[in-house]
Amino acid sequence: MSLSNKAIATSKLLTTYPKKQQSDILDFLFKPNFGASLQILKVEIGGDAQSSEGTESSHMHEEWDENYNRGYEWWMMKEAKRRNPSIKLIGLPWGFPGWLGGGDWFPFHNPNKTAKYITNWILGAKKFHNLDIDYVGIWNEKWYDPMYVKVLRAMLNDLGLKKVQIIAADLLPVDCWDITNDLSRDAQLNSSIGILGCHYGGTESSEMAKDSGKPLWSSEDWSVFNDENGGGCMARLLNRNYVNGLITSTIAWNILYAYYPKLMYGGVGLMTAIEPWSGYFSVQSPIWMAAHTTQFTSPGWRYLAHGSGVGWLKGGGSIVSLTNSSDLTIILETMDAAAHNFCPRNDAEKIPVKTQNISLIINSDILTMHLWFSQLGMNITRSVYFKYLGPMTVVNNTIHLHLEVNSVYTLTTLTQGHRGEVNDIPRSGSFPLPYSDNFEGYTIDQEAANFAQQVGVFEVHQSCSAKRGKILRQVLLNAPVHWCPEVLTQPFAVIGDYAWNDLRADVSVMIPHVNSSRAAFLALKVDQGSCTAFLAQGVFLWVTPSSRSFELSFDLARTKKLASGPVAVGYDEWCSLSLQIKNETLTASVNGKILFRSVLASLPTEGFVAIGADGFGQVEFDDFALLKP
Repeated sequence: MSLSNKAIATSKLLTTYPKKQQSDILDFLFKPNFGASLQILKVEIGGDAQSSEGTESSHMHEEWDENYNRGYEWWMMKEAKRRNPSIKLIGLPWGFPGWLGGGDWFPFHNPNKTAKYITNWILGAKKFHNLDIDYVGIWNEKWYDPMYVKVLRAMLNDLGLKKVQIIAADLLPVDCWDITNDLSRDAQLNSSIGILGCHYGGTESSEMAKDSGKPLWSSEDWSVFNDENGGGCMARLLNRNYVNGLITSTIAWNILYAYYPKLMYGGVGLMTAIEPWSGYFSVQSPIWMAAHTTQFTSPGWRYLAHGSGVGWLKGGGSIVSLTNSSDLTIILETMDAAAHNFCPRNDAEKIPVKTQNISLIINSDILTMHLWFSQLGMNITRSVYFKYLGPMTVVNNTIHLHLEVNSVYTLTTLTQGHRGEVNDIPRSGSFPLPYSDNFEGYTIDQEAANFAQQVGVFEVHQSCSAKRGKILRQVLLNAPVHWCPEVLTQPFAVIGDYAWNDLRADVSVMIPHVNSSRAAFLALKVDQGSCTAFLAQGVFLWVTPSSRSFELSFDLARTKKLASGPVAVGYDEWCSLSLQIKNETLTASVNGKILFRSVLASLPTEGFVAIGADGFGQVEFDDFALLKP
């Protein structure tokens, strides 16, 4: 069993947590016999493109550019390995930098060039971070190119990376096992792929997939809220993916809800860590549902046969049994999906479950097994999570169990289970005001704390201006190969509390004359990012050096214009922007001069603060500040 950080910017806020709480959170995810005890970590190979909660920086923004310290995935993988040296690592691209797109957003026009890009990432992981990547995917939920897969396999082999297995094709349910048709016709493609991976297959796999001779993985699954329904879904999937589909690895999206609420899929993650300013975090039920399997098995353990430790319970629910030849672990779940909406995205089985008594026949010389128990209260009774109930004696090769509904039971010969605890979690708190950042405290190429880039890539660099130090720069010059359904062309990053009312934001901006964007903006009350970023509404203050003008609009697309006029701003010149909302009065200023002030009853009521640009190209930002007006 495996779970993953299919990163897509989902762990952004974790990077700036206080060290003590950051370490505690990582322990709950990766430390063996403490929490979820994850066995595989899957990360995004950053491609400069929006991939659900934000953009992940590529190691190669341009074909001539290489940098293996961008982003936080290297750090996350090293922290996982530090806690569990045996954890397996997977890389998968969602998007690709624009230079690989061939002009039509398809990254496989030149298979050798794209394979080189991916193998560079794998080699860079080892050279710069001493990380061995175990598996690599093709393109998240996009159709694969058979020739590219074969070229990638050959290049991996030539570079001494034969142990790196290719997972394919990471497609959604309608097509996810169809790759087996190609494998049956193409022996070279068949030998190139090590793992067959499907996303959200509803615990099912095709007969051709089962007969392929390859391991079957649910290479993205779960993706529900981390409440009790999410815990119940986790318990069902971990058993039923194998009972129904012979699927031996379940990779959950996503590992950690550590991105701003109100972005896409808020509340999804094994646990929650969305307040780096306070240090507060919470450990939810999916952590403990996962622990019932992960704390008592390891990669390499094998499932017993259907009908001999794997199958369905007569009163509803499922059972799986795994062994490493010397130890035995049995997991039983009784989640009643007929009464609760446990897996709304991918589980159609609604068979009622009832309280039941069962007898397990243990055909071995095992005399004692240890029992662990969880039960979801479903807002009726108090939930019990990962409780050790003590040893059970095997009498006449038999163990008798009474099974409650909405419960998970683990019987194991192992004695290593442990429910990790921390007693000093700080209290929850709001995003602090006043807040400021002059970007001087970062290393070059680093992302700024608390800014969540939604389109484009914002990195700390030395300013082009001799009078400035470090600044935050939007660095992409061209649109990346996108994963989202729509091409996103307006770079911006969000920050702050979505529920703020009265607020003032200040920032200095500079648009260079060469390789520049058309305009820069500061915004309040931005209502969305993610794949629907192009629909963002809010209050946007734009400055355009080519026309030496400003504009106020109520949307990112600049179709809802509020005001415009001349302003003293030019290329390579720094100017200060200020937006304030107080008591329904909007004030916009440039270089300290008020350009607009009016009472507006139609102002947006909530949303993020944002900085950004009109089109890809360089823009520099400095001296960012937020305060109560």
